[in-house]
Amino acid sequence: MATPGQAFTRPNLATPREATATAFFWLSAFYVVYCARPEDWIPGLFYVPLAKISAFFALVGLLSVMGRTRRKFKDLPRESKYLLAMIVLLYMWAPLSPVWKSGALLRTFEFSKVYVAWVLTFLLVTSYARLRRLIFIQAGSVAVVAVISVVKGSNHPRLEGVLGGIYSNPNDLAFAIVLTLPLILLLLLTSKNMLVKGIWALVMPMMVYTLFRTASRAGFVDLVVTVPVALWFFGVKGRRPQLIVATVLIGTLLLAVGGKQLRERLSATTGSVETSEDAKAYGSFEERKFLMKRALEGIEHYPVNGVGTGVFPPYSTKWKQVHMTYLQIGVEGGIPVLILYLLFFSSGFRNLGLLRKRRNLDPEAVLFVGALYSCLTGFVVGALFAPEGYQFFPYFTIAYVSALLATVKEREADAAVEAPPTGKRFRGIYANYREPRAVPVVR
Repeated sequence: MATPGQAFTRPNLATPREATATAFFWLSAFYVVYCARPEDWIPGLFYVPLAKISAFFALVGLLSVMGRTRRKFKDLPRESKYLLAMIVLLYMWAPLSPVWKSGALLRTFEFSKVYVAWVLTFLLVTSYARLRRLIFIQAGSVAVVAVISVVKGSNHPRLEGVLGGIYSNPNDLAFAIVLTLPLILLLLLTSKNMLVKGIWALVMPMMVYTLFRTASRAGFVDLVVTVPVALWFFGVKGRRPQLIVATVLIGTLLLAVGGKQLRERLSATTGSVETSEDAKAYGSFEERKFLMKRALEGIEHYPVNGVGTGVFPPYSTKWKQVHMTYLQIGVEGGIPVLILYLLFFSSGFRNLGLLRKRRNLDPEAVLFVGALYSCLTGFVVGALFAPEGYQFFPYFTIAYVSALLATVKEREADAAVEAPPTGKRFRGIYANYREPRAVPVVR
């Protein structure tokens, strides 16, 4: 205890932000490795297991922050429980796979990494600055990948196989681009640096051009859904009519310049076959119909445990994945996993609804809500046309939403503690309070 006249010294305790800085660094590294895939385009990095290293240290970070964050594990929202239950069931069903037991187990292990990233994102993203940091990593990484794909893919039809991993398939590349465009628009509108604004303004058309080069019909449908929703939030409600005009003009120009193959594939879907590429596109359309029927048969025969995580291709007899996320989850994980999957994403919309209903939501949070709502809406519609059940980007979006809602609630609670008490209850307690009268001094 300090003696009289001696200054009181506070104990040297690390703040929650300082205590979690290392864990947030490794979480950011995991996002960089997953979103940018540097080992696929930087020479020499192919031999370095960056994904495993970042995932391991992210797990260590998760263990190190136990009890040291403002949010505790008991504060994890219901959507985290849905995701955990999905992963547990997929592990339970893997040994029961009628197709490939070890393959289902390995694919489940790869997918389960998303839970570590999800929980860390919720626990560590306690400010708008940290949320912006992760969004910046995702947006910047996908933008770099889009540019590199176009540069390296001049001789690759539909940019197929230009990069490896999640970007080797043109549909997956297109999906990642569409789910990132609203986030780039968010960064463009909230940046205070004109140079940075200009960079984002140039990046967005380049990404749309890359999407058209993939000739992905599913990606185009996703784009047609996502862009109007984003324009509604940022252009109409945000009173930026110039944004709507610029989007329509630039989008039309890019479609005319780089969308020839996409237009041909879309016309081939209706049965209009004139060239060999049209015939190939129409054959792909018919094949997808067959795969959907095969997936329904799989759900009928294995309604509870499914055929196993990621092993529908051999079961399909075509060695292709069903191009519909909901059928993909249903046939590989069974109906219980599909229900949990739908509950998980419906929780995201519920949380966004709660945020939109808040009266005094600050302007920055309003922009976050608009961007995340656009991403999520685009995904749930685009998932009808693409197999994206195990891609991490949609799960990241739900993590952003959950962290944003928790942050807003915490800011409101802090503001309520700092503000002076008001209201009827306060007035009732102190209704009879009177200032003491001054006592005259008798000399």
